Amino acid sequence: MTVIDPETQAGWVPEAEVESDDTEDMPLSMRLSIADTLTLGNATCGFMAVYFTTTGILIPHLMGSDESGMARHSAATTVILMLCAAVFDLFDGLVARKLRSSPMGAELDNLSDLISFGLAPAYFVLVYGMVADDAHQRVAAVGAIVVLLAVVLRLARFSCVTLKDGVFQGMPSPFGALTVVSIVLLELPFVATVLAIIGTAWLMVSRVEYPKPRGPLAVAMLGWIVAAMGLLAAWAFDAPGGQLLLQTGCALQLVLAAVIPLFATARRVNHIRGNRRDARAAQLP
Repeated sequence: MTVIDPETQAGWVPEAEVESDDTEDMPLSMRLSIADTLTLGNATCGFMAVYFTTTGILIPHLMGSDESGMARHSAATTVILMLCAAVFDLFDGLVARKLRSSPMGAELDNLSDLISFGLAPAYFVLVYGMVADDAHQRVAAVGAIVVLLAVVLRLARFSCVTLKDGVFQGMPSPFGALTVVSIVLLELPFVATVLAIIGTAWLMVSRVEYPKPRGPLAVAMLGWIVAAMGLLAAWAFDAPGGQLLLQTGCALQLVLAAVIPLFATARRVNHIRGNRRDARAAQLP
């Protein structure tokens, strides 16, 4: 029923009816899908990674605290949050393909990736340059900026360039972020650390092909993330052999970063050779 105000002659509609109409009139671009919710979880993990890096590593260092256990727990928590962000990033794409994605899904994904895999690892490198004994803060700041800009350029290129299905051009930003923090956690000499970080940034903006995590590869990636979380937890709680396990996991991450594109390149070369053989066979009488 509509009630007429005698002074304004304007119609009054019950509140429940107004809310219903607003929901129906909401543009599709403002409706979040399940995939978008997972993407927002990705952004939240990235922000919390920055928070734990600040409160658990940087601030105690600036206050002169000698409690190394707190810094170790915070560093482990930071990397675990980046791993959780990678899980959200993996599943939001799977859910979007199976169900649906809102019109702003791609933009949300890029913005979330920038926080979790651009800002968070770059900030981790910056803080490393401030707290490590043999580090040079300004040089570490340059390395952090290189990582951040590499992710920005990579995400921008990903939005503008159409690639063939099944591969990424350049190292994916989640894999690059985990490689960067693995380099820091390995505690290599400072110069080697900075060079490895810059090399990882170059791989992210390069034309080197990396396979997309689908099917068995997605399962393997998820298993590797869970194993990495276990290694970080063992290190954080000072379990027997935890330091060795962590360094082994970090070294394996670097090996995977270097080896995976070699497999993709070999597959591409074999595909080209196969096409040439087929073309030659078709020309024979």
